[in-house]
Amino acid sequence: MEMDERKIKILQAIINDYINTAEPVGSRTIAKKYDLGISSATIRNEMADLEEMGYLEQLHSSSGRKPSDKGYRLYVDKLMRVQRVSQEELNIIRAHMINSALYEMDKMIKQATTILAELTGLTSIVRSPSVKKSSLKSIQLINIDGNSILSVIITDAGIIKNNIIRMKKPVDTEVLVKLSNLLNIRLVDLNIEEIHLEVINNLKDDLKGYDDIFNAIIPALYESLNSIDKSEIYMEGSTNIFNFPEYNDIQRAKNFLSLIDNKDKIKFLINNSDSISVKIGEENYLEDARDCTVISAVYRLKNRPLGTIGVIGPTRMPYSKVISILGEIVTEINSIINEENIDNP
Repeated sequence: MEMDERKIKILQAIINDYINTAEPVGSRTIAKKYDLGISSATIRNEMADLEEMGYLEQLHSSSGRKPSDKGYRLYVDKLMRVQRVSQEELNIIRAHMINSALYEMDKMIKQATTILAELTGLTSIVRSPSVKKSSLKSIQLINIDGNSILSVIITDAGIIKNNIIRMKKPVDTEVLVKLSNLLNIRLVDLNIEEIHLEVINNLKDDLKGYDDIFNAIIPALYESLNSIDKSEIYMEGSTNIFNFPEYNDIQRAKNFLSLIDNKDKIKFLINNSDSISVKIGEENYLEDARDCTVISAVYRLKNRPLGTIGVIGPTRMPYSKVISILGEIVTEINSIINEENIDNP
């Protein structure tokens, strides 16, 4: 059985109608609402074929049909036209993002999550930058008291990590300045994965005579960087699901809230490297997310992935609108992070 143009038009009409109404769609509805030039009996036969092909599902023998995961997948890949973001939505995104930014990454990312939830009516999620994906911008060592040093690490993504290092004996301030300079010469512009044994050995050679300082500071710096792959997960709009009739079922609503409360599962679900990723139903692999769609996108610093932002909700979601809004927000994040076109409309 092949997918001809008539079947495609009927499938597209059913998906559009079901996304808008949340009601299983019958052949009479399609015949009345959409001018396809064919009778409801013909539409009914085509719908039966589409169900047999796996693009539609029927909940009860007497009810209409709704799209399957396979139907949504074909819709997103081939049939959907991504709608343009309205000027009002664009103004909201740009005004809120730039005002919140002031080049403070955390504030901007949180604001982006809030805007995404408000404009899509879905639960929005963002995975903040990880130091592993950021390169070092500056390392400062500051004397706190006789035997304690504060290391301040700043990355090019605006992440700041502080760490107190305990020394066996006091360290002279001039030595700390020299050491800070050497660390910056050797380590700035490298990410954690590039600080390998050769780099460490070169530093050790630079610090001959200061072995005790080297042995205390380098492991502490390395551990400090290495531990920050626990990138934060921010979430907004978790109660938005109650606006969807799918979640009038209390057990289903509880399952959804339990899922988004599990940060490890959420990290797994929005882990991708694509500009825009759409994972529908069983494509999410996790049992708890089999009746959800996750749409996510990566934001970048000079083409290097920093973090992921996206939405999670029922498979019946307004794909076209969500994809366009998410795309615009990611464009804005990238623009601000890379300090390009910030003042341009």
